[in-house]
Amino acid sequence: MAGFLAIVPHLLGFHPDRSMVIVGLDARRGRVVLAFRYDLPDPPEAAGSNDIAEHAAAVLAKRRIKTAIAAGYGPGRLVTPVAESVRSALAGARIGLRDLLRVEDGRYWSYVCQDPRCCPAEGVPFDGAGHPAATALDAAGMTARADRASLAASLAPLDGPVAESMARATERALRRAEDLAASGSAREGRRLVVDAGRAAIQEAIGTYRDGGRITDHDYLAWLTVTLPDLQVRDDAWARMEPGFRTQHQLLWTDLVRHACQRYVPAPASLLAFTAWQAGEGALANIAIARALAADPGYSMARLLGQALDAGLPPSAARLPMTPEEVEASYGG
Repeated sequence: MAGFLAIVPHLLGFHPDRSMVIVGLDARRGRVVLAFRYDLPDPPEAAGSNDIAEHAAAVLAKRRIKTAIAAGYGPGRLVTPVAESVRSALAGARIGLRDLLRVEDGRYWSYVCQDPRCCPAEGVPFDGAGHPAATALDAAGMTARADRASLAASLAPLDGPVAESMARATERALRRAEDLAASGSAREGRRLVVDAGRAAIQEAIGTYRDGGRITDHDYLAWLTVTLPDLQVRDDAWARMEPGFRTQHQLLWTDLVRHACQRYVPAPASLLAFTAWQAGEGALANIAIARALAADPGYSMARLLGQALDAGLPPSAARLPMTPEEVEASYGG
């Protein structure tokens, strides 16, 4: 189990704490199919434990996964009620539980194994960070942050002088958009703003794909101000080819962190989509939370949240249309 526990943080993107982690396995091929986690109810309560267990069983069943391993991270008073509910729910769904563990302070205990020779009462010590599996994943770029809070901090809004500069740049971007919109009829003016926004976003996508990065605040502000237009956003969405997901994530992360709050939902939703493409469910959920904090009704974020909550795989993160189809749909 030490090898399994060594890879869990890399599957999630951070080291879990006070969490229940479920890992679905392809038993025939001996590989991980999906991994997801829940916060442990604190204080413990039966309804919360049962909700977690039933949702986990439903996700695994929908993916037709027949074998799983579960690990609860934290003290026994929090882990055990959820662990017992998970064991019962998975048995009811006819999903085999290869092992059910509790992990705390560098040791693990099994709820399945009762043999003191391999599962002593004091727990089994393990070194997750020093395990060869963790080392290999680090080398492959699958790093794990210290905790979920540090992952969330990677999307936190920038403050201080940067925020002040972006606020001023956003006001200039809004005036630029107003001037463009006023330069023709209502229809022509909107078209000018949309065309300018799409051109800027496409140029930004190209810059990041080529290994570059945008630091000019006026450029970033123009992107954040024009991206909320659905035609501009959907054109960008249609260009999120999986082969460039790392570069795309960096672009949308930069926009999410620099954007004034009202302009966060569009880039945060696009970041969630590209994180989902990469199998980074935790990052996708944090991005969705950023989008919904700014606009609780933002439909793209809500739809992506439903997809992730249902346990849909990264292969389901397909482009909605081609850029040409997006343009034709709005043209109509």
